[in-house]
Amino acid sequence: MMLLRAFTDRFVLLLFATVLLASVLPVSGRSAEIASIVSSAAIFLLFLLHGLRLPREELGRALKNWKLQAALFVFVFAVMAGAGYGLSHLAMIWLPTDLALGLLFLGTLPSTVQSATAYSSLAGGNVAASVVAAALLNLVGVVLTPILFAALASTAGVSVTGDAVIRIMTILLLPFALGQILQKWLRPLVAERKALVTWMDRSAIAIAVYVAFSGAVVDGALGKVSAGEFAVLGAAIAAFLSFGFGGAWLVGGLLRLDGPDRRTMLFSGAQKSIAIGAPLAAILFSADRAGIILLPVLIYHLSQLVLSAPLAARLGERAA
Repeated sequence: MMLLRAFTDRFVLLLFATVLLASVLPVSGRSAEIASIVSSAAIFLLFLLHGLRLPREELGRALKNWKLQAALFVFVFAVMAGAGYGLSHLAMIWLPTDLALGLLFLGTLPSTVQSATAYSSLAGGNVAASVVAAALLNLVGVVLTPILFAALASTAGVSVTGDAVIRIMTILLLPFALGQILQKWLRPLVAERKALVTWMDRSAIAIAVYVAFSGAVVDGALGKVSAGEFAVLGAAIAAFLSFGFGGAWLVGGLLRLDGPDRRTMLFSGAQKSIAIGAPLAAILFSADRAGIILLPVLIYHLSQLVLSAPLAARLGERAA
């Protein structure tokens, strides 16, 4: 039943439908320019909502659990990024450059928010720490992921332009800061409309994914990936999943975290955020490259849900 829920999750189905729509009905030309503007506006709204929903007082309380928070930060942005770097270089032997760079981009992304928290709760983890850790990692990731990716990908001739930095500041960081400023007045309104806000979140991500994959379809990049290359990509993502989940659990044990904190370390450390990945890909990469670079992130996102569902249920039974 847990596996069935992972496969029939509405957000997963929405992502599948978005990729399918981009495959059969991609936007191009003037329509693509308009779609890109709509995507930027949706991403701005997405991060405004993030700023409105994150209570500042929770940040202070969670930071007192410095051992867990520091371990998550190092694991997500150093260990996983390093693993993505090594895996991408190895994969370049068999994969197109942009597809291999997608593995590096995946490694530098922060953790998820909703699914990491949900599975930490199901597994008997420290839910409060999971919520704030994911929020902090995502906030830091908006700035740190492009820097990490640019530094590690420089050997492949990839760089983050000044225009991309400005777009990150204005489309991601500015709305989050505005959300924090307006939180006193607007947060109760957002809290009362959780279903609507969730729908808006997911729609913004879907729009970014649609625009990215439309560019890859129009350019013909997706059609150039062979069955053998897809098989190599699948094997690389399976290896990355094993390293992420196994490594996070091992680090939690080595640090002697208590049971709830170790379970939070597992799901908050090993999962990767499509909610940050899709907007950043739309900003960092050109329209003809964003979709192919984002493909490993989409596959990892589905795979982590499939793996997390039975794993969280099993750990929850042990905790009980």
